[in-house]
Amino acid sequence: MTSALVYIGAALAEIAGCFTFWAWLRLDKSPWWVAPGIGSLCLFAYLLTLVEADNAGRAYAAYGGVYIVSAVLWLWVAEGAKPDRWDLIGAAICLVGAAIILWGPRAA
Repeated sequence: MTSALVYIGAALAEIAGCFTFWAWLRLDKSPWWVAPGIGSLCLFAYLLTLVEADNAGRAYAAYGGVYIVSAVLWLWVAEGAKPDRWDLIGAAICLVGAAIILWGPRAA
């Protein structure tokens, strides 16, 4: 499984899990929304262990950029709020940073 696919799956699981708490506490949904959210957050944590990286911190740092892009997509697709140019520029910069962290040349 490639790191990119793992990161995308982890981002979807994290955003979905966090959104269940948002829905419960900010949108007055039932507390039962949180139950699948907890499972989704556990899946997120598990998926990050599958990333091909020697160090957890580096894997998590690179994931941050993917998460930001995914959150902007969530904003648009799930919440119906179209991202503005600043959202898109910021997300692109973060994704470039994530790629540098994950795939930059390392001394052996």
